[in-house]
Amino acid sequence: MLRSELLELLTHDEGSQLEFKDDRVAPEELARELVALANHEGGHILLGVDDEGVVIGLTRRDVEEWVFNVARDKVRPPLNPGFDLVHDVDGDRDVAVVTVDRGVTVHQRWHNNRGQYYIRAGSECREASPEELQRLFQRRGNLRAEIQPVGRATIDDLDHRRLDDYFGRVRAQELAPEGDPERERLLHNLDFLVSGVGGVRPSVAGLVLFGREPGRFLRHAQLDLIAFGSEEVDYDIIDREEISGPLVALESDGASEWGAIEHAVNFVSRHLDVSSELLEGVRRQTSVQLPQEPVREAIVNAVAHRDYLLEGSRIQVRVFRNALEIVSPGRPPNGVTLESMRQGDRASRNDLFVDVLRDYGYVDRLGMGIARKMIRVMREFNDTEPQFDLVNETLTVRLDAVTPHG
Repeated sequence: MLRSELLELLTHDEGSQLEFKDDRVAPEELARELVALANHEGGHILLGVDDEGVVIGLTRRDVEEWVFNVARDKVRPPLNPGFDLVHDVDGDRDVAVVTVDRGVTVHQRWHNNRGQYYIRAGSECREASPEELQRLFQRRGNLRAEIQPVGRATIDDLDHRRLDDYFGRVRAQELAPEGDPERERLLHNLDFLVSGVGGVRPSVAGLVLFGREPGRFLRHAQLDLIAFGSEEVDYDIIDREEISGPLVALESDGASEWGAIEHAVNFVSRHLDVSSELLEGVRRQTSVQLPQEPVREAIVNAVAHRDYLLEGSRIQVRVFRNALEIVSPGRPPNGVTLESMRQGDRASRNDLFVDVLRDYGYVDRLGMGIARKMIRVMREFNDTEPQFDLVNETLTVRLDAVTPHG
């Protein structure tokens, strides 16, 4: 690292990716900071700098060897951080810059024969709670919430009409009749059924996609639909619904039943004039307030990519007089940023959800739904773009409903 780059870092306060440390700290304390940065998004530890950002210099002659020994012996799996020694930063005081990359797996500090997981919370380093640790393993690909067994649920809690419709009409694949062991075997192979405590259980994905009443077992998987009589969240609620049924629709043997996605789109349509009509690529009906494609895409993305480990939060569909907001629990998965998401980054947290919804045609097969069905369509409609906002563990997508061209 160049001296000028270090001086630039010193102009900042400690934060989620920057830590100041005296090099006389105990090895286990340095290991804690290394682990927390690796479990977050990576960052820098400046050794020889106090908590106020004042350069105090190094005291260890073997500081580089010491750092690598700590990263190897007190971190599991071991880390291999970058190391730069910058001389004469303030007078004759030196500073060591330890650079930690975002871990490809989850790391823990190993001290006194005990492993502990740490995370960054702003400028603070703290031990991860069980819920935070679950989400961390999920982000690193070590835990898939969608294929976890749902306790108390059984195969009889699946809507077998929808399963027959999915395999027969959507996949053009034969599914053995109910009660046949081959039926259960196939559902197990596709992770709609998984082995759990007390026997075979529906998975989270199996129940949310095809369950009779998913909300009975997974209350956080319900959708809250709220219409406000104002332009912001307040007590002026004019309509509200809770959708606890399966995600996918049923179209079989003369039966036609909406899934949760259709219910949510219909709710928005009742309160905002939503149209799928296109005239030469531009919506020209002045009464239309929002086009259907971005509305549907935003709702589908929420149910497909939400973090199903966040049990205290539900998807909210908020309709205002001038806008629609879709609020989804969970950060974008696998290192996806808001900008890369806008450009079509196709990384997924819930592969099974995405595969099934793609089979039905809910999900864009090229993975470009945000770019093609949301950003492009909203530009054509009213010269606006969807707004994406990430606060803590919540992603909000906003579509402004204003007068269209024409």
